Amino acid sequence: MNQTTDQAAADTILSVNNIEVIYNHVILVLKGVSLDVPRGGIVALLGANGAGKTTTLKAISNLLRAERGEVTKGAILFEGNEVTDLTPNDLVTRGCIQVMEGRHCFEHLTVEENLMTGAYTRRDGAAAVKADLELVYSYFPRLRERRKSLAGYTSGGEQQMVAIGRALMSKPKMILLDEPSMGLAPQLVEEIFEIVRKLNEQEGVSILLAEQNTNIALKYSNYGYILESGRVVLDGDAAELRENEDVKEFYLGVAGADRKSFRDVKHYKRRKRWLA
Repeated sequence: MNQTTDQAAADTILSVNNIEVIYNHVILVLKGVSLDVPRGGIVALLGANGAGKTTTLKAISNLLRAERGEVTKGAILFEGNEVTDLTPNDLVTRGCIQVMEGRHCFEHLTVEENLMTGAYTRRDGAAAVKADLELVYSYFPRLRERRKSLAGYTSGGEQQMVAIGRALMSKPKMILLDEPSMGLAPQLVEEIFEIVRKLNEQEGVSILLAEQNTNIALKYSNYGYILESGRVVLDGDAAELRENEDVKEFYLGVAGADRKSFRDVKHYKRRKRWLA
């Protein structure tokens, strides 16, 4: 490996190379998906419901086995190391954690107790954990106000804050964020994404963001990949994707009624990375 290749590897915190995912030994869900997340970057994984976004995140975080899924081809590298065979707990210890779609708070625990569960893999002492709890409250002041409230009685937006704050308590290098805008009012979505951007800029946390809301995702990310039917059909700088006429038509709310698939547009040139 030459110096240029070494530098490229060092600048890439996550590399997904040509993976296939099969459920129940027969259902092919992902078909040759490849993507990279630069260290300190925000990358958006876009597509309609059922495109394969959540499956891609679960393949990375090793949560597929609980759903009878497995990565059958390709490789997933986190900080240059193959992680496909690690347990989810091991991956969290290494610094990669997923915030699940739907928030999944422990409803019977208080907000602060929920946050503290995020530190269960840490071995750096109570003082360090307490300092990071204060850090979470500095990003989410509303959680400080609600810290003694049962999580099940907080709003959807507050539960999303709890879920992200809980991930932050694990001292992550990278967060896999699945559909953070789901079920939230537009103003609250903007608030959540502003906090995500601050975490990225001020704490250096890399973000891989799976999101149906293409407009908001491209606004806050550096780069984007568009999935359709388990394949990457287009990728590029976020600013370029926002100006792409086909992306505007299919994902930014100006789609024509007669087009069924992104693959059908005349401008689209499929990148057959799954055949590489």
